[in-house]
Amino acid sequence: MLKSILLIFCLFIMPLQDIREQIAIYQADKSALERKFPNNLSEAYFVRFDAFYESTLLELEKTNFENLNKDEQVDFILLRNSIRKHQYEHSQTKKAFLELKSVIDFACPIENFVENRKKAINPKSAILASEFNEVNKKLLIKMGEVKKSKPFTSWQRAELASEVVNKLAESLSEAYNFYRDYNPEFYWWMQEPNKELYKNLKSYQNQLKSHYENTSVKDDGSGIIGKPIGRENLIRDLKFEYIDYSPEELIAEANTQFAWCEKEMLKASAEMGYGADWKKAIEAVKQKYVPPGQWQEDVVGLANEAVKYLEDRDLITIPPLAKESWRTVMLSSEAQKQSPFFLGGEQIMVAYPTIDMSHDEKMMSMRGNNPHFSRATVQHELIPGHHLQQFMNQRFKPHRRLFRTPFWTEGWALYWEFNLWDKNFPRSPEDKVGMLFWRMHRCARIIFSLNYHLGNMTPKQCIALLVDKVGHEPANAEAEVRRSFTSTYGPLYQIAYMMGGLQFHKLRKELVDTGIMKEKDFHDTILQHNSIPVELVKVILKNEKLTKDYSTNWKFLKE
Repeated sequence: MLKSILLIFCLFIMPLQDIREQIAIYQADKSALERKFPNNLSEAYFVRFDAFYESTLLELEKTNFENLNKDEQVDFILLRNSIRKHQYEHSQTKKAFLELKSVIDFACPIENFVENRKKAINPKSAILASEFNEVNKKLLIKMGEVKKSKPFTSWQRAELASEVVNKLAESLSEAYNFYRDYNPEFYWWMQEPNKELYKNLKSYQNQLKSHYENTSVKDDGSGIIGKPIGRENLIRDLKFEYIDYSPEELIAEANTQFAWCEKEMLKASAEMGYGADWKKAIEAVKQKYVPPGQWQEDVVGLANEAVKYLEDRDLITIPPLAKESWRTVMLSSEAQKQSPFFLGGEQIMVAYPTIDMSHDEKMMSMRGNNPHFSRATVQHELIPGHHLQQFMNQRFKPHRRLFRTPFWTEGWALYWEFNLWDKNFPRSPEDKVGMLFWRMHRCARIIFSLNYHLGNMTPKQCIALLVDKVGHEPANAEAEVRRSFTSTYGPLYQIAYMMGGLQFHKLRKELVDTGIMKEKDFHDTILQHNSIPVELVKVILKNEKLTKDYSTNWKFLKE
């Protein structure tokens, strides 16, 4: 009944809007509801967002697609895809919640209290105290039952159950604190029942984490604990990113790209005098690190060199303020445990040894951030890479930032590594080794991340692949794998570099190499359409016809 009322309300709140306004309204409405329903593992949250996604899609479908211009059609397709993606993710979380919600089957009085707090309803404190006292008794019985059994089939389910209880405890705490300080009667009745209940909820939360059958490995000894999502979810996520390939096909392409890199690496190794032992060439390049205290100045020099190279050849428009406004910061030793190399944008975050590192850590940081490795990546992080991207995203079609995708963001930056290689940007065999090292690294990212999510590799095996097959320092390889599986990056993020780069490279062949577009126009146009799936960039650049039911169909890996 509640769902029907909410749906009717949403459908009639406002008339059809311009597509950009619909994008803004969707973002604002979603954010407003997330603030109103902060517990995203509660029945109230799932009911409200079920109605929200359904009503928003129904409203969007009223749009007369044929009356939109090409840019507006692209926005329509991207907005619908974004809503459907959020709706799907919501449905998956809801499904998991419903399977586990019996862990809080005692909590109805708490949930009612929380919902009434949102309406600022003054509670009947004596009755509420009695209800909390009964809830606490039921909770203690529940804890005793859990102690005697292991109710969950995996640690992932146990952790989700624990988080359900944690969210309930947080909601209880917020609602209690709302009334506590200004309602003397509430405080008199509720202080002890709430204190006891909250304490036991937190104990229950911790108890649930460890009560699962040991049918899956949580830690393979690396200390890196991620959550592999499986093949079905990988395929679903790829469709949402407009990538019309299976995980296995992408792994095969990564291996093909890696074989190309090895051939080129052998050539560079021979030029350096190391013959077929290209790992010795990599080791020699690593030894060319600079002393501590000097590196930040060299990084600025590499950045300026890249800008001059682009401007001398008139390859892309670089606004003067974009050249002026970037800044340099140094990554802490703690940050380098997850990001042992550059991070970039308006700030380029430089990894190099800090005073509190051990000797081995300092040496690995210097070796892994040597000048020849870094010449391939400073421009990736600044200009024409992430800084220029972000600069343009804030100024051109900023409404499309809702649709940001790493296949555009990381793909564009890696495309420039391809493009600069083709233009003989590396000056020496050492530079070639540096560029090829990173290109091999991006191939390896696809291989280890997809295989991890398919259940074919453990984190320790991923680390070994980076050390043995690419030539990473062990600590840097570990940091890379930890970043891939335990940070906020999505499961497809690490494949987006190479696959996005190949998409842009394919477009360049079709439009620039054939003379249809000038290279500078090609680059400028891409940046002026903001961060969207590269398949939709193709639609814009090639002025392809769109239909309302458009779905991914681009086989960009075929010649």
